[in-house]
Amino acid sequence: MTNTPNTQPSKALNQPFDHRAIREQFPLLSQAHQPSICYLDTAATSQKPHSVIEAMNHYYQQGNANVHRGAYQLSAQATRDYEAVRDKVQQFIHANNRQQIIFTHGTTSAINMVAHGLTEQLNCNDIILIDGAAHHANIVPWQALAKRTGAKVMPIKLTSNGLIDQSDYDAKLAMQPKVVALAHVTNALGTVNPVQQMVSKAKAKGAITLVDGAQAIAHIAVNVAQIDCDFYAFSGHKMYGPTGVGVLYGKLAALEQLTPMLTGGEMIKTVSFQHTTYGELPNRLEAGTPPIAEVIGLGAAIDFIRSQDSEHIKHHEQQLVCYLQQQLSLLSNIELYGVELTDINSTAMPNNSRHNIGAVAFNIKGEHHQDVGILLDQQGIAVRCGHHCAMPLMTHLGLKGCCRASVGMYSNHDDIDRFITALKEVINILV
Repeated sequence: MTNTPNTQPSKALNQPFDHRAIREQFPLLSQAHQPSICYLDTAATSQKPHSVIEAMNHYYQQGNANVHRGAYQLSAQATRDYEAVRDKVQQFIHANNRQQIIFTHGTTSAINMVAHGLTEQLNCNDIILIDGAAHHANIVPWQALAKRTGAKVMPIKLTSNGLIDQSDYDAKLAMQPKVVALAHVTNALGTVNPVQQMVSKAKAKGAITLVDGAQAIAHIAVNVAQIDCDFYAFSGHKMYGPTGVGVLYGKLAALEQLTPMLTGGEMIKTVSFQHTTYGELPNRLEAGTPPIAEVIGLGAAIDFIRSQDSEHIKHHEQQLVCYLQQQLSLLSNIELYGVELTDINSTAMPNNSRHNIGAVAFNIKGEHHQDVGILLDQQGIAVRCGHHCAMPLMTHLGLKGCCRASVGMYSNHDDIDRFITALKEVINILV
C-alpha cells in the first residue's frame, strides 16, 4: 500500500464525476427546506448517507434483538448481520483473519484498550514513543500506562511545519522503545505520515506499533497487512458511518497479549465464584452487549464507500484540498499550517497533496480563531476552531488554536468558493 494518495488520475477519471449524485445521498446536505449549510468539518465527523441511516432504522424497526445469545430466529438474524460486518471490515482493511477485527466504541476506546492491555508488559525501564502531532486520544492513554508502570512517554520532534522529524525518529528508535504510537494522518493539519516505513523501522527495534487511522480511513485505501503494524484503530463516524462504533485491528499474537480492559458477559468461556476463563478472540475483547445498530450502520457505510468509484473520489478530494489551499494562500492576512507554500503556488496539482489530505488549517493573522469561527457560522459556514485535541502540536506551532476546514466526498468547489467569500467578509470585519 502507498501511504500517500496517488496524484496521477487513472483512465477512469476521463469520465465525468457526478458529485451532485453523491451529495443527494446525504440528507443534511440535500434538504431543500432548511437553510443551506456549507459543511467543512468532515474531519470532526462525516455526514451520513441515507443507506447508513436506513440500515440502522431497519435493525431497530424490524430486527431488534441481542446478538450471540438467543435461540430464536430474530436473534440469530441479528447475529448474522452483526458478524457479517466483521467480514466486511476485514476485507475493507485487508486483514488476514476476521478474528483480528475487534469492535469498539471508537478510536479513543480502541487505543485505551491497547494501552490498558499492555500494562503487565511494561516496566520502569521502558519508553513509549509518540507522534509529536498526535491527537490527545493517542497521548493520554499512554500517559496513563506510563503512570501505572513507571515507563516514560517520549514525543517525536516535529519540523517547523508540523511534520514528523524523521531524523529525530531514527535517533529515538535507537533507544529501543517498547511502544511506538503514530498517526496515519494528523487530525489538525491533515498531514500524511509514511507509516509503512516508520512501522518497519520500529519493528526492527522490537517495538509494539499502533497506528491511529481515524483521519485516514475515509481517504486512503488502508492495507494493514502491508503496513504491518501490530494495531490499527479507527472510528465509524469519520467514514460516513454512525458515532459510537469503531474498530481495533490487531495481529492475533498482539491481541492475545492484551489484558482485557472490560470483563463480564460475552467475553467469558466459563465462570465460577472461584475462577473465570476468558473466551477466544474476538469475543475476549468485546465484553457486554455491543453497539449492534452502530455496527450494522458501519457495515452500510463500508458498502456505501465501496459502491463509489474510489479513484474518482480520491482525485476529487485531492483537487478540493489543493484548490482550498490555493484560494486561502491568495488572501491577505491568512496563515496556513502544515503545508508547503511553494507547492500551493504551482499551476499543476500541488506536490503538497503528497503530505495533506482532507483538511487545511489556517488563521487570520492577529485574530482569535473562535471569533473567526463564529463569524463564519453566521454566514452558514461550518468549520472547526480550537486546539483540535492536539495541544502539544499547537504549542509547537506557537498557537493557542486555529481554524480547520475539511472536506469529504460530498464536498464541492461551490463549498470552497462560498467559504472563501465568507472568509473575505470576516477579514473585512476583523482586520
